[in-house]
Amino acid sequence: MPESSAKFPSLPLYLFSVLISALLLAGYWHWQGRSVTLPDVAGANHKLQCVSYSPFDKDQSPLVQPFVLRPERIDADLELLAQYFSCVRTYSMTGMEMLPELAQKHGLKVMLGAWVSTDPIATQQEIDLLIAAANRYPDIVQSVIVGNEALLRKEISGKNLAALIEQVNRQVTQPVTYADVWEFWEKHPEVAPVVDFITIHLLPYWEDDPAGIDAAIAKVTKVREHYEQLFAPKPIFIGETGWPSEGRQRETALPSRINEAKFMREFVTLAEQRGWQYNLIEAFDQPWKRANEGAVGGYWGLFDADRRDKSILVGPVSNLPDYPRWLAASAAVMALGLIVLGRPRDGRSGLIAPVLAAVAGGCLAAWWVQASYASRDMWEWMWTAIVSLLNVAVLLHAMLSSSARGAWRDAGYVAIEKYAPQLLLGAGFVGALLSIQLGFDARYRLFSPCVILLPALWFAWRPLNLPAAQARLLGAIIAVSLPWLLWQEKPVNVQALAWIATAALLAFAVLRSARVEVMTPTVAGASVAAPK
Repeated sequence: MPESSAKFPSLPLYLFSVLISALLLAGYWHWQGRSVTLPDVAGANHKLQCVSYSPFDKDQSPLVQPFVLRPERIDADLELLAQYFSCVRTYSMTGMEMLPELAQKHGLKVMLGAWVSTDPIATQQEIDLLIAAANRYPDIVQSVIVGNEALLRKEISGKNLAALIEQVNRQVTQPVTYADVWEFWEKHPEVAPVVDFITIHLLPYWEDDPAGIDAAIAKVTKVREHYEQLFAPKPIFIGETGWPSEGRQRETALPSRINEAKFMREFVTLAEQRGWQYNLIEAFDQPWKRANEGAVGGYWGLFDADRRDKSILVGPVSNLPDYPRWLAASAAVMALGLIVLGRPRDGRSGLIAPVLAAVAGGCLAAWWVQASYASRDMWEWMWTAIVSLLNVAVLLHAMLSSSARGAWRDAGYVAIEKYAPQLLLGAGFVGALLSIQLGFDARYRLFSPCVILLPALWFAWRPLNLPAAQARLLGAIIAVSLPWLLWQEKPVNVQALAWIATAALLAFAVLRSARVEVMTPTVAGASVAAPK
């Protein structure tokens, strides 16, 4: 029977599929944007101790020279931070000479830092500026920090670092310290004797054995107590602790705003109960850090890069407070799919097509949410756009293939069916490329199952005839990378498991299309065997 006259499937069944798909889509975004209420830890009558402060706007980076800091930005930032904190910690002196004076204006104390690097001239300039500022503002600069994670980066030896610390100690009256990830104090025992207090960084997310949010505070407590005993009677200062709000999951350590708020509020409560001295990382999101640390590096702030409150310390917190606009975008894509679908060709298509349209809408919006915090430049945005167009093309192919067609849908189907093998090969290429990156360079890369979910579902159900060599190569690349990725991430990483399952389905779709002969429907409704 010609498809144009195919009987319309049960209308109630079709409408039921549309309704359920739409409700699931709305439920997904509502879950993403749900608010959680936690005990507040800051307020008008209670200021926290200290917070890391980097003065860069979202369009600035210390990695791109030259850069010019903006005094008006620093002034506004310190005015905002003074509402919540008693002091700020800085990391470099370059361009920051005015900071102690501005801090004094807003009633803040300063932990002043000098950046120690492999460049001895630049390092000495930092040291000289540090000494001068500490002596000029003795009532504002409460302590000085000679270097930050320089031993971790292997940019200086422990012996040379100790000499720098002694140089500073002889010329300032404030307590002097060095700051690094906790284990490097034990790896370089020559440093501890020359500092006035020990500054350790406790970042459970970045540990070699990452701690999930439920175990993070216990991990911090254990390390803090160990170092208190190890270096007694020298005081222990927690120089950095915090949690990221965006980025990839590492084993059980999942970045999110809710988890950041949970960690910060639990930590502050515990620290103040036990009388710990601490500094939170960090005041504002720093997008420039994505270049060195992946997307997660840019999102440790209590405020975003536009200085908007992320509700980390006070009030209800949501992972995606603007979720209604992403729900609207998803619904628009789903509606587009259903318009293109028109009248389903049969009952099975009537059930499946609305689900695929909802998947397309949800995945495209989720992909753009991820791109909104991960994309750093024009090329990454172009990649986002290209993959989005691939998914839109797959959606159109799925809807037209499922449609009873007629009128313009006949011409659309003929046009897009011609390029269906390229769509599947393109999706296979994306899956293979991302699988290689995740399998062999995963630390700073994101899991993005949504970019391949629609092609995986559609072409697993509706196989094509692909060039066998190309299809088998792509399928093999994906299949080989997944066990290695699972071994690296362990089965506790939900994001990794979602990627592995989706990529495995895509590999199945690609490999299946490389070895089967399918019947390709014609516009008139007849079927012919498609050669391999």
